Amino acid sequence: MAALDVGGTKLEAGVVDSGGRILARRRAPTVADDAEDLLSTVVGLLEAVLDESGEEPCALGIGCGGPMGPPDPDHPERGARDVSPLNIAQWRSFPLGPRLLEHFGIPVRVDNDAKALALGEGRHGAAVGERNYLAMVVSTGVGGGIVLDGRLLDGGSGNAGHIGHLVVDPGGRMCPCGSRGCLEAQISGTAIAESTGAPAEVAPVEVRRRAGTLAGRAVGSVCALLDLQLAVVAGSVALGYGADFFDAAQQELDRTARIDFAREAVIRPGGCGADGPLLGAAAVGLEALASGRPAATA
Repeated sequence: MAALDVGGTKLEAGVVDSGGRILARRRAPTVADDAEDLLSTVVGLLEAVLDESGEEPCALGIGCGGPMGPPDPDHPERGARDVSPLNIAQWRSFPLGPRLLEHFGIPVRVDNDAKALALGEGRHGAAVGERNYLAMVVSTGVGGGIVLDGRLLDGGSGNAGHIGHLVVDPGGRMCPCGSRGCLEAQISGTAIAESTGAPAEVAPVEVRRRAGTLAGRAVGSVCALLDLQLAVVAGSVALGYGADFFDAAQQELDRTARIDFAREAVIRPGGCGADGPLLGAAAVGLEALASGRPAATA
């Protein structure tokens, strides 16, 4: 399975076998002059890992920052969903899946990167064997995916689970989405760097703990809304902050999720580590094949 993770800071391509072993991988910064230049970088990464692995992939799965546009109702067989990642200005309503289908000629499916993580954690990570959970990414941006009764939720336009746009601080920073106080505007790597004037990875303990607290607040609302007992959190900010983040997040979750069915909810670090984005992207491709969806489903 060919896999591609499209993030606001980096692009990563890989080839993943059925057991979750990464056979080849390449990375590049998400830097480009325009949309086509960025697509060329993506194509180059994918061609390089396919050459290195020597594999003939059965499909290409892609996890990409959101939001996503809905599939084109007039051409569902082309899976013509546009991507408009908030942290990638070059791509607005960009037909990523169809363009890569055209180039590689194999089944392609695109989904939100945090929804991809949810699938990956369910197959290989901290949510193996769980039928109900939230998966969350705290990195350059903040996203989420929800598995309920064993099924990944899509929603009306495929963007279900976007926890980064829950308002956790009504008087907080403006968010790129246009609202104020969204979780993403408070605890993403981008937001922390802008608010502290330094890279997110060197933030002081109080900033790290505040990020965890606000994440726990958002998770508490989701657990109460959807009757969940588990949240799996990954991404460079959350995993990089470690105990400072996760201890504060669990304390806030315990404080806010007080209704009986959510009271025992826990927050765990993602179990796939740095491999999570590629394992999730590969899981997106496997889901497309398993469902028998058309070749360029997005």
